[in-house]
Amino acid sequence: MSGPRRGDVYLVSSDSTQGREIKKTRPCVVVSPDELNLQLQTFLVAPMTTGGHPYPFRIACRFQGKDRFVVVDQLWTIDRSRMVRRIGALPAATMSRVLKTLQEMFAP
Repeated sequence: MSGPRRGDVYLVSSDSTQGREIKKTRPCVVVSPDELNLQLQTFLVAPMTTGGHPYPFRIACRFQGKDRFVVVDQLWTIDRSRMVRRIGALPAATMSRVLKTLQEMFAP
């Protein structure tokens, strides 16, 4: 498969944000399933931040030598054109925690 895959981390341009949305170009984790990523030009991503506090829906991780949080409470659906470049991928264990947290957020 070519193109973004679940677990990949891309720098994403987030111009035109409003209010408390996370601003600036930042790393984001692709969380949409690969079956969708192959077919669509939009992707579901969770932004990453080095700031903030550990909330229940923020997954602590280490990426590129920095302590970060995956902010799953601020999911974005973005167009491929916002993806600046791939900068890596989350380890499988971290991605598993991200997906488990998403499931808990949306489970009945």
